Amino acid sequence: MSTAQTPQPQDPAPPPGRRPGAASRARWRNRPGADLWARRLAAGLVVGVLAWGVAALLGPGEAVLRQFTAALLCAAAAVAVQHVLALDRRVREQDRRTRQALAETASTVQDLLRNQQDELRTGLARATDDLRELVDDRLPEVRADALRLPERTDADGVPDLAHSFAEVLAPGPAILGTFVRMEMKRVVGHLSDLTNLTAECPGENHDWMLTLTRAAQHSICAISTSVDREFWNSEPASRYLQAQREVIEERGLPVRRLFLLQSARELNDRLLRLCDEQELLRIEVRVAVLPELPPHLQRGTTDDFIVYDEEVTFEIEQDLREVNVRTRLDARQDHVQDRMKRFRELWDVGMSVRELEVRVDDEEDSTWMVDRG
Repeated sequence: MSTAQTPQPQDPAPPPGRRPGAASRARWRNRPGADLWARRLAAGLVVGVLAWGVAALLGPGEAVLRQFTAALLCAAAAVAVQHVLALDRRVREQDRRTRQALAETASTVQDLLRNQQDELRTGLARATDDLRELVDDRLPEVRADALRLPERTDADGVPDLAHSFAEVLAPGPAILGTFVRMEMKRVVGHLSDLTNLTAECPGENHDWMLTLTRAAQHSICAISTSVDREFWNSEPASRYLQAQREVIEERGLPVRRLFLLQSARELNDRLLRLCDEQELLRIEVRVAVLPELPPHLQRGTTDDFIVYDEEVTFEIEQDLREVNVRTRLDARQDHVQDRMKRFRELWDVGMSVRELEVRVDDEEDSTWMVDRG
């Protein structure tokens, strides 16, 4: 005996007394928009019948086919007009829904941005606290009279610094965040060194020189031996002179520079033009030739240094090849006073620009015979 199942039909058999096409018509009537099209066709049929009646009344003698064609065209036109109007309503409805969706999206984005802003403020406050803790931890023994920050710096500067720090650490290139952390570590390291009132860095640090120039409040005194080098024709020298010009014009800050020469051969027109240029910036300039100074003044330091407000020195050390190898900040009072004493002694015996001009002319004519010793 076979155990195979009897094949089942895909669709159930229609109930007795019902035609097979009835199910298809029922499914068509249940489709979305079926009622709408039924109403349109009914309206078109009514319009067609009315048009046929009007045509029959107006032209009873015309052919029935022509009346039927006119009625059919009117019915089709009625259905088409209803369809076009429905499309217009659908477009307006779609536009309304689109506007509503955009409004909801905008509201969602605003809520998201508001949440992000709150999180950023929280992160900024946390970064400010971390920065303050970092400074408190790394500078526990700082002397208040040496590194006291103005009160407005505590109120304004630290939040600005923390805000910039937080912005840079926001989502972005990873290398940028690493760079910021390394720079912060380097700066904090210098601040930590300044607890001992000294800090050093390799090579020439023009940023320290410019920042100290803008921070000075009372005076700037400098000894320069860089006459034969290309510094005064370089881009850092232009920014340095511009910074001095600004503090002179804005705060009336006195700036004095003494060019210390190693020999009389350096007395030339190039030096004279350099002095004239700086004097035009209202920088007080003098020149001293080391071998022509009294013996007790020939002994002592001959390095470049700048004293700011008679409180901190900016010094550049050279090796045996006269290459600048190290920059140092020193705020130890005994060291600063020694530098100021050296500057005053050399400044008092130096020649002014007018004296320099006469001296250069005499050197060119080989008539300089005065013994300054």
